[in-house]
Amino acid sequence: MAETPLVLVLNGPNLNLLGTREPEIYGADTLDDVAVMLEDRAKELGLEVDVRQSNHEGHLVDWLHEAASRGAKAVILNAGAYTHTSIAIRDAIKAIAVPVIEVHISNPHAREAFRHLSHVAPVAKGSITGFGIHGYALALDAAAQL
Repeated sequence: MAETPLVLVLNGPNLNLLGTREPEIYGADTLDDVAVMLEDRAKELGLEVDVRQSNHEGHLVDWLHEAASRGAKAVILNAGAYTHTSIAIRDAIKAIAVPVIEVHISNPHAREAFRHLSHVAPVAKGSITGFGIHGYALALDAAAQL
């Protein structure tokens, strides 16, 4: 019997505060709600998801490095503010063969100018922004097609 393909879902700083942090921008759903939604959708797609969050840049880099050795089919990454600042995360994505799909709950291009730059986008397979937590499900559907 074949092993169920794995998709890592990595979330960066402050995403542990979903549901309470600026709900007018990020909505009322929590990261646990996102995980349940993704687990349900993954079953429909014949995938397994591993949803993680860290406020520490190095954890995200380590998890990206581990993606291939864990047999991940894809990584869905919401790097949060590190999107705009982290060359280390950019370099980690570029260093791995596993495709990375960038996700943002809000549309960074419709917000402050400093959010318009993404160090992730140029090295990601694609980006999904501005669709609330539904963007994660869209990314999982895209990952299933890879």
